[in-house]
Amino acid sequence: MDEPVKLWGGRFRKSPDPRLMRLSKSHASHLRLVPHDIAGSRAHARELERARVITAAERDAILAGLDALEADCASGKAVFADGDEDIHTFLERELVRRLGPLGAKLRAGRSRNDQAANDLKHYLRAQALTLGAELRALIEALAARAEETADLPAPGVTHLQPAQPVTFGHHLMAHAQALTRDLDRFADWRARSSRSPLGAAALAGSSLAKRPDLSALELGYAGACENSIDAVAARDHVAEFLFVAAMVAVDVSRLAEEIVIWSTRQFGWVTLDDAFSTGSSIMPQKKNPDIAELSRGRAARLIGDLTAMLGALKGLALAYNRDLSEDKHAAFDAVDNLALILPAMTGLVATLGFERARIEADAKEGHTLATEIADYLARKGVPFAEAHEIAGAAVRAAEDSGKRLDQLGAAELAAIDARLGADLVPMLDPARAIASRDAFGGPAPARVREQIHRLRETLVRLSNRLPDA
Repeated sequence: MDEPVKLWGGRFRKSPDPRLMRLSKSHASHLRLVPHDIAGSRAHARELERARVITAAERDAILAGLDALEADCASGKAVFADGDEDIHTFLERELVRRLGPLGAKLRAGRSRNDQAANDLKHYLRAQALTLGAELRALIEALAARAEETADLPAPGVTHLQPAQPVTFGHHLMAHAQALTRDLDRFADWRARSSRSPLGAAALAGSSLAKRPDLSALELGYAGACENSIDAVAARDHVAEFLFVAAMVAVDVSRLAEEIVIWSTRQFGWVTLDDAFSTGSSIMPQKKNPDIAELSRGRAARLIGDLTAMLGALKGLALAYNRDLSEDKHAAFDAVDNLALILPAMTGLVATLGFERARIEADAKEGHTLATEIADYLARKGVPFAEAHEIAGAAVRAAEDSGKRLDQLGAAELAAIDARLGADLVPMLDPARAIASRDAFGGPAPARVREQIHRLRETLVRLSNRLPDA
């Protein structure tokens, strides 16, 4: 086996203790950064040729060696060895094995500090595109199901108690709107994370690599970092990515919680598709919303990833400290979990069965039409405080007679207050109540369909900012 490469140690009189190396050695998950490290190495090879540290022929040989190495890493021919401290030592070892001393020239003018900062940022910029596409698919699934139920009366709730009638489509679109803001956050994050750390070297820049702006453009950035210390010390872009990821997970968790509730026998609003639910090892009748529950649980992990990153950053003096290596543990966990959650939730939403009759019947339960009585009186000039009291009296009367509000007749309403005329009776209907709320952003079916149309236009604009990877 090839001798391991050491990127440091010339001033040391002792070899590293194995206990140090076990702590210091990179986790195998870091191998996902190999393509990004090789991309940075290609840019750096061109930079060294511009600086006349290597010749054009040497640059071409290095680039060819990097291409072959990338292919061998992808196929498994080149593997991380026990003696490799991290992916940087692994790749240099392989390049030196293939190119001899020429492979060792690539280290000039750079440091693991700017390489590590770039590798993760470059990786996360790519992941923002991939996760953005998965998130967009979930939003589109919600919009499609909202379109199906744009005219389905449903009980809107506050405090998980019946409140006022809305449409089920309007409720689904509330989740779609929250997730669309998350998609916008990914786009904003990617724009804000468009500066390359390459060229900063350890912290003071390089006397050799003087055109990091050109390397940045080659790697798809808008430019190079303005400050070499900030380039290697900053991880706010990782923390912000983790915030967006955690916010996505929290918003998905809220949707998951409602699907769990809606699928209970007590609610009975939705049925789970067999392909997107699980059973019990002991109770044959069970059909469990595991996707929703697992997604809800994973949200806690993504919150923890954000907290871990912020905790690692707190109190760190500039510039680079090994504490910053925690960035990859947190980022990889967040990416991996979202990559599982989002497609599973998309499938769950797309295959839900809606129990329309049950949902519509429940829209009348819990005296959800009480506000219609207060609004009716307000339109007649009754001060709302008084109208509220009269509507409350109507609720009491309905409860005393064991009826819903919509089951009270004209005589019963007039007995509560003479100003409650017979024309109120047809207004005590969920569909009419919903239709009357036709202001912008309201639950009236026409407004819901307009909302869906606008959201789809927004998704098109965001897909231009976050194109498919």
